[in-house]
Amino acid sequence: MTASPKPIVLLLGEVLQAPTEWNALSSLAELRQIKTGTREQFLSDCASGVYDGILAISRTYDSVELTGRFDRELVDRLPQSLKFISHNGAGYDQIDAEACADRGISVSNTPGAVDASTANTAIYLLLGALRRVHIPATALRAGQWRGSMGLGHDPEGKTLGILGMGGIGAAFALRAAPFDFHLQYHNRNPVQNPSCNPTHAKYVSFDELLQTSDVISIHLPLNDTTRGLIGRKEFASMKDGVVIVNTARGKIIDEEALVEALEQGKVFAAGLDVYEQEPQIHPGLMKNDNVVLMPHIGTATVETQRKMELLVIDNVRSALENGCLVTPVAETRNSKL
Repeated sequence: MTASPKPIVLLLGEVLQAPTEWNALSSLAELRQIKTGTREQFLSDCASGVYDGILAISRTYDSVELTGRFDRELVDRLPQSLKFISHNGAGYDQIDAEACADRGISVSNTPGAVDASTANTAIYLLLGALRRVHIPATALRAGQWRGSMGLGHDPEGKTLGILGMGGIGAAFALRAAPFDFHLQYHNRNPVQNPSCNPTHAKYVSFDELLQTSDVISIHLPLNDTTRGLIGRKEFASMKDGVVIVNTARGKIIDEEALVEALEQGKVFAAGLDVYEQEPQIHPGLMKNDNVVLMPHIGTATVETQRKMELLVIDNVRSALENGCLVTPVAETRNSKL
């Protein structure tokens, strides 16, 4: 009697920190991989049946360079056999989750695994922006000692507004609390579970957070509701001299409006790890010395990348063994598989 063929799992990109654990999946499935290519080639291969029979896709954040965004056009061309997509990242705006739900495809992300590293990055950017650290750091390397730096600000006694008290927002609040900030936050709804608001930050409305915060740190997912959430109107309602930190997604902020607010002095400084059109960065941000810039490296540590990859692998293993994902995203939790 011939044994049933193993299910097929397609890896888009590379597993760099947990290769042993990834390869161990070969006992359960046939593992295939794509490391080079274009969106046009991927769509053509889908149409010609190259990926027929694939049950699950594991995709890295950087694999968007190989396939483009998993938008409805691409999702509609994926093989009918595909039931699971395990995405390496907490944010999953690269994937049209509603299109996947319509196809009966369940999608997972990596919540929790990124919280500490992203929160650490936000603290670094916050302190750097309060001191406008780019100016003396650049001057020092140019042999000009402190250069034209002015005085910065201490965090003590300042009001810190956290937009989004999810896992990253809560981890950020824990790290910010020892600096003696007054902590407040805004979500769509107040956090009900005390463990999800460990610093007992005060819940305020969106408008109140904008109007009363000395520092605003963004920890929201990117979706239709949050895209362009912070624009000219919102900057106008903020305190003069506000500091902006964003480690979430660049498209949440209208960068043109941010540049204007920086040039007008409305915004004292900004600390940014994400950008509206990354990897392109608005020229007005590049030339403004009051902005601390980082190239989307909030989770770029050996430890965090390994945790993320292990969670991706756990999701693939669960799909193979149990027919479900460990951390499905909200839009596809009720997908009929």
